[in-house]
Amino acid sequence: MSSLMKGTAILTIGLFLSKLLGLVYIFPFYAIVGEDNIALYNYAYIPYNIMLSIAIAGLPIAVSKFVSKYNALGDFDAGRRLVKTGALLMTLTGIVAFILMNLLATPLANIVIDSEEQTFTVEQVANVIKWVSYALIVVPFMSLVRGYLQGYGHYLPTSVSQLVEQIVRIVFLLGGAFIVVKVMDGDEITAINFSVFAAFIGALGGLLTLFYFWKKLRPEIKAVQVVAPKEQRLPYSDMYKEIFKYSIPVVFVGLGGSLFQLVDLLTFNRAMIASGISGEISDAYFTMLNLLTQKIVMIPVVLATGFSMAIIPTVTKFYTEGNLRQVHSSMDKTYQVLLFITVPAAIGISILAEDLYHFFYSYSEMGTQVLSHYAPIAIFFALFTVTAAMLQGVNYQKWVIFSLLVGLLTKTILNTPLIHIMSVDGAILATALGYGATIAINIFVIKKVTNYNATVVLRRILLIVILTIVMALAVWITHIVLTAIAPASTKVLALLYAIICAGVGAIIYGAISYRLGLAQLLLGEKFTKIARKLRLVK
Repeated sequence: MSSLMKGTAILTIGLFLSKLLGLVYIFPFYAIVGEDNIALYNYAYIPYNIMLSIAIAGLPIAVSKFVSKYNALGDFDAGRRLVKTGALLMTLTGIVAFILMNLLATPLANIVIDSEEQTFTVEQVANVIKWVSYALIVVPFMSLVRGYLQGYGHYLPTSVSQLVEQIVRIVFLLGGAFIVVKVMDGDEITAINFSVFAAFIGALGGLLTLFYFWKKLRPEIKAVQVVAPKEQRLPYSDMYKEIFKYSIPVVFVGLGGSLFQLVDLLTFNRAMIASGISGEISDAYFTMLNLLTQKIVMIPVVLATGFSMAIIPTVTKFYTEGNLRQVHSSMDKTYQVLLFITVPAAIGISILAEDLYHFFYSYSEMGTQVLSHYAPIAIFFALFTVTAAMLQGVNYQKWVIFSLLVGLLTKTILNTPLIHIMSVDGAILATALGYGATIAINIFVIKKVTNYNATVVLRRILLIVILTIVMALAVWITHIVLTAIAPASTKVLALLYAIICAGVGAIIYGAISYRLGLAQLLLGEKFTKIARKLRLVK
């Protein structure tokens, strides 16, 4: 395996595990603080994620590309000077972001809280936003170090530090919340404030991990660094201009989901209350939509993130070489594998929404409705991630920014009127239409730039849809039979029914796709070996 692909694999695995942990921790956290209080946690994390993305400005990828490029040109001093000045700049950026988030906490809380009937006060929302902002002091500097080490071909420090950061954050978050609520008999609001502060503790854990790797790798890096004469040095203005050129499109891709959530944060409660829905119910729906159900829906989307990271270097390599045939082949394979996994997973989640929501959280007709209707949006999330990665791979990053802005504008214009008409389903539909507009632009640009013909993919999509319909019918009938025998009145039964139904769906979908040769074509011989070991096929 080439060093590039090996590095990409390490990053992908690290990111996958980190994101998976970032999804599943919410289930025990919900059990500790309860459904009524977890909304406060969500109100803090949406603005935090946006501010964090802006503060780090796509730094790891941008710095790694810069350092790698100038190291290849023999100018090792450029990277040294970048990290030296960037350390100070990123520290200042983190402090400014921290101060700015504190100053904006109360005005933002005033927008979010529109009624005295809502579960939380303006002061409570503002306080939790302030508590989460401490992490902004550390993360920008940490991102700089990650990018610098990646530029030298060392991907393990980034991967390990991401995992350590996530593990430390979750342990502190769950442990702190448990001690406050269950041991010290404190109130849930204090536990929430304590839990969002865990982002800062996690960042410190990630930073200490990077310092360990830095100390270990520093002799190797210093051995190749030679201080360049002053007249031969790359000007700082050119240096940072190049960094911003690399980073801004990455920022927008990373911000995509958070910006769509921000539209809901600023408009959802006001639109729901204006429609005659009480503030408490509006809070509950907002939490279900933008936190609880999203954590379940995003599980299959994590796969798309792995594909998007893997495809950038592959597509870039073939596109730079002018090998459009291989570019098209890479795109064909990525689209097909992505949809082969994501489409049945999303539809399956939609059908089993009642059992899944009951097991992970508690039985709720509202939660079931939101999860069932929201689950298919996973397909849009996955396609956005991958199409944006393809545009970056062919160096058309500006179109990523344009398409995302069009999608956000679509969501912003439609969100309030659709909520008035359809309640929470209006927000879901506005999200689908916004992402749909973004994806359509991305695909159109990819087609024009690479002369890509999607005929094969369209035929495979039709086949995947037919297989998914067959699978969905089998899952639905199985679920009806099980609930007729005994309703899923407990979490154990809900989990058992979900596992049985999902197993039936997976066996039918896998077996038919194997018989048609689709599974082998997309997933390779490894799938065949696994299927034979499980005796699903001969």
